[in-house]
Amino acid sequence: MGNANLNIHFEISFTEPKAHYVDVTMTIRELNTDNLELIMPVWTPGSYLIREFSKNIEAFKVISEGKTVPHKKLRKNSWFINTKNFAAVTVMYRVYAFEVSVRTSFVDASHAFLSPAGIFLYPDGMLNLPSTIRIVPCNNWKTVSTGLESVNNDPCFFYAPNFDTLYDSPFEVGNQHVFSFTAAGVLHEVAMYGGGMYEEEKLITDFTRIIEEETRIFGENPNMHFVFIIHNFNNGGGGLEHCNSTVLGVSRTAYAAEKTYQDFLGLVSHEYFHLWNVKRLRPEALGPFDYQQENYTTSLWIAEGFTAYYDNLVLRRAGLISPENYFKLLSADINNLENVPGRKIQTITEASFDTWIKFYRPNENTPNTTVSYYIKGSLIALCIDLLIIHQSNTAYSLDEVMKRMYKQFYKTENRGYTEAEFRIALEEVAGCTLNHIYEHYINGVEELDYNHYLGYAGMRLRVCPPENKPLPTTGFTAALTAGKLIVTQVGRDTAAWLAGISVNDELLAINGNRIADLEKALQFQLPGDTIDITLIRDGRLLQIPLTLENQHKIKYQVEEINEPSVTQIAVRNKWINL
Repeated sequence: MGNANLNIHFEISFTEPKAHYVDVTMTIRELNTDNLELIMPVWTPGSYLIREFSKNIEAFKVISEGKTVPHKKLRKNSWFINTKNFAAVTVMYRVYAFEVSVRTSFVDASHAFLSPAGIFLYPDGMLNLPSTIRIVPCNNWKTVSTGLESVNNDPCFFYAPNFDTLYDSPFEVGNQHVFSFTAAGVLHEVAMYGGGMYEEEKLITDFTRIIEEETRIFGENPNMHFVFIIHNFNNGGGGLEHCNSTVLGVSRTAYAAEKTYQDFLGLVSHEYFHLWNVKRLRPEALGPFDYQQENYTTSLWIAEGFTAYYDNLVLRRAGLISPENYFKLLSADINNLENVPGRKIQTITEASFDTWIKFYRPNENTPNTTVSYYIKGSLIALCIDLLIIHQSNTAYSLDEVMKRMYKQFYKTENRGYTEAEFRIALEEVAGCTLNHIYEHYINGVEELDYNHYLGYAGMRLRVCPPENKPLPTTGFTAALTAGKLIVTQVGRDTAAWLAGISVNDELLAINGNRIADLEKALQFQLPGDTIDITLIRDGRLLQIPLTLENQHKIKYQVEEINEPSVTQIAVRNKWINL
């Protein structure tokens, strides 16, 4: 193809950061074609939702030798350029960047965070082409942080060997606080935006423990240089993995309290584990990517669920949390799964496949119809891990599967795995079939037999006794909105579900008494009592009888059994590194 030798250079500047704009100039040289089609991705890897990044582009124009070059928008994210008789063209456009998240770009007077899939266009069919990127900071900005390698040690000039690498390399531009350390033989840079109550040396120590434990699992660290971009907000959360970096959101005060700091370290552990699991060891659908449409897989329960299993387990193995705290976190995951009605409706393979239309677009009925492939996937990983440790007499664990898969499919074959191939590896290491787990828990919706697997480690799942006083419930939740008490969610098969209460109903009274607080209105009621609810629906006054029931929520706790055997203790020691 005549375009194979295109020379592509981007210049990124910020003439109006207060108005949240990124100015992009894309220069394409060595043209040898009559036309060129430029594409904007519709999604960003790691966040499985069509986000329509092209909606933020404006002022698109093309020039060459001082003259305007004809172009036409073909589709929502595609621009066709007539390049006949031109050796080079310059494409200029602006991107509106004002969405705070780890996966979308944001610019204001204090900094710029660039999520590349929503910033950079690529020539159709030429994702393999290299490019250079010049960042032109605002006058008062001094630092650029990214996982890309610089050109000639220029702190604002970078090289991407292909567009997959470019789209996987976010930029933080501003006056972020930067510090560095070496762990597992790799130089790590931490770019802190927004302040925060952190202690630099403590972060270095704790990050190092996480990094070295996860590197031990896989046997090598695939990077020479890695960047943590951390956004500190009044309220923040979330993370997104990249091959050479990660972006984390956290509350500025999270570092000051044990529980919130532990949660933050769990996030660090989760996103760093993705260096191997997802970014390199990956389902076959997750690379090479099609940036113009959904990339479907039924294996996110492995890609995300197994990562969610390891995030807290790594903290325990690294000595960052106690066994007691680890079991509390495990109990919380079980509670989260077992109290969601959707676990009986959707399998985790279905949840993985439908993430594009469901996981990132939750609504009031989501808990009734869906299951988290993060949480259930992590608990299936737990069961398989304990099974492997038991079956192998503590010779192996799930670590062995992850290491073998990484070596075979990333290091040796350099391709994604199929779900069948992952199952083969699990069964080979376990030394037994996983028919029951796959049929009933992965491709089915049966309840996990926690005690069977926890029993291998001398542990059990206990149902905590209910409160002394019976607690009545309606089966719906409500919140004050503009002074009105509005129904926000109705639980599947609850009293409210059966009575016909609907989301968006405005609650006026119970038993003829005006209410503003649902819990207070029910404080003298008992399960089995029938109440009359007066509400407004679409401007009409309705009265609905509802019979209260007992609280459905069950609380579980993972705990040690009495007098575990030597074998059970050995399994537990292998599992959580005692």
